Amino acid sequence: MPADDILLDAEERMEKAVEVFRHALTGIRTGRANPGLVDSLKVEVYGSPTPIKALANVGSPEPNQIVVRPFDPSTLKDIEKALHASDLGFNPQSDGRVIRITVPPLSTDVRRKMTSRIKELAEESRVAIRNVRRDANKAADGEKTGGSMTEDDVSSTKDDVQELTKKFEAQVGDLAKAKEVEVMED
Repeated sequence: MPADDILLDAEERMEKAVEVFRHALTGIRTGRANPGLVDSLKVEVYGSPTPIKALANVGSPEPNQIVVRPFDPSTLKDIEKALHASDLGFNPQSDGRVIRITVPPLSTDVRRKMTSRIKELAEESRVAIRNVRRDANKAADGEKTGGSMTEDDVSSTKDDVQELTKKFEAQVGDLAKAKEVEVMED
């Protein structure tokens, strides 16, 4: 595998790690209502767990409210039951056609817990990025022992992989910092 392929593979995998982190951040509550808060919720309907996005239109018409409009009105009770059973701490209200969820303001203690969760997720993403770096470095060493790369090529490839690692770790750090600020503001 040439050096360019090793670098391209490492960059793609690091981008995926950052995307997973970005997606995980959407599920973390801030002071405002966000449809992403219920995106990961699975609803037991038609005999199998189904993502809420496949069953309903989820929106946030006001800063402190989420509205869930089921595509099929017969799934309303199942969605409401799943919202009650979730550990999100919401109290959904149904009017027979839509479910309204009022998002209560966060206490200082809850905000601190959210920021510590953001830090945990960021560290998991950094570890994933470092694992990609390790795999790329192993691939480069394997090419050296296979004879298709010189020692200088391996060294420069490892330097490039390290630069990619720094770049993507910085992206994770920036995303985490921005989300922490968003969570801590009133």
